[in-house]
Amino acid sequence: MENEKVYILLTDTGTIFTRMIKFYTKRPYNHASISFDSNLDEVYSFGRKNVKNPFIGGFVKENIQEELFKDATCAVFCCTVTKHQKQKMNEFIQKVEENAHLYRYNLMGLFAIILNKQLIRENAFFCSQFVATVLTESETIKFSKPPSLMTPHDLQKSPDFQLVYNGKLEDYIHAKTRRGSSDITCSGSKAIPV
Repeated sequence: MENEKVYILLTDTGTIFTRMIKFYTKRPYNHASISFDSNLDEVYSFGRKNVKNPFIGGFVKENIQEELFKDATCAVFCCTVTKHQKQKMNEFIQKVEENAHLYRYNLMGLFAIILNKQLIRENAFFCSQFVATVLTESETIKFSKPPSLMTPHDLQKSPDFQLVYNGKLEDYIHAKTRRGSSDITCSGSKAIPV
């Protein structure tokens, strides 16, 4: 059976909202996204729909070259999956994207994490909850906690992920253009040089 790759992008954009989250978590990354290609051409998450307003959020197809990510630091991880698992992930994301108007950002879920209490709201996700849900719904990864309590740091700690890159997102974007996607491997835990 042919293996495929899935990529998890963890970022710190340095905005006021993310600095507030970082102040509480004391973790380097506070936003999680998922992509099916190493170039991160199509990146999916739950986050702000308007760059200037962090409180209006929902399902987003992120453009990592837009202003919000200009000064971001990041870690890129990959996970080896089967073709069937990747297809199930794609189908789940496509369903959410087609019905994006029905989905909301789960801001209350962030506060529930502080209390370590599950808060499951229908059609509502925060970023790492969405990524964890995509992975669990496709039977790719079984996490030790439910998606509604998953943080970007929890995703980073998963033994199923291998670190591909750690540093400035802008450097990753420029380096991937120089090296091409074929040079990105998912076989070790060391970050690739840029």
